[in-house]
Amino acid sequence: MSSIYDIDVVTIDGKSLKLSEYQGKTLLIVNTASECGLTPQYEALEKLYQARKDEGLVILGFPCNQFGAQEPGQDSEIQSFCTKNYGVSFPMFSKLEVNGDGRHPLYQALYSAMPERTTSLDSEFVDLLQGYGFEVKEGNILWNFEKFLVSKDGKVIGHFAPDMTPDHPILTRALDDALAK
Repeated sequence: MSSIYDIDVVTIDGKSLKLSEYQGKTLLIVNTASECGLTPQYEALEKLYQARKDEGLVILGFPCNQFGAQEPGQDSEIQSFCTKNYGVSFPMFSKLEVNGDGRHPLYQALYSAMPERTTSLDSEFVDLLQGYGFEVKEGNILWNFEKFLVSKDGKVIGHFAPDMTPDHPILTRALDDALAK
């Protein structure tokens, strides 16, 4: 695959499109879930989107049910939940898989481009997951709300841990740099 922009995705309302629709924009791509302890990040993601969309930021939400079955709903239910509870207006997409044999080509491309994720120095998220009995596998997306930052020219320039909130200084600095270019 020559570019992230060649990848086909399906919107949450069932329309097929190529990511080239977002060429020239700075993208923050997030795998999401409605029944996760991190679900309140939807609020911060929407706030970030509203604050920075005029500068060229687009947040893309990709629901995933691979982590503790925390996204069991159909696309229409997910869309309704996000709109009603968090006022989500950034683009949301059809549920997909981010790990394993069914890993969507988008997540294959994102992870291959930048497998190393940035975490907060004080993060104990991996320990927390393991404490709950979840297996953390090398080469996988860790959990819901893992974030990838993609530059205006389609290069993956950031990969952030699930517990790194959208307003975390490390993420906002990377975003500021990407939007300034």
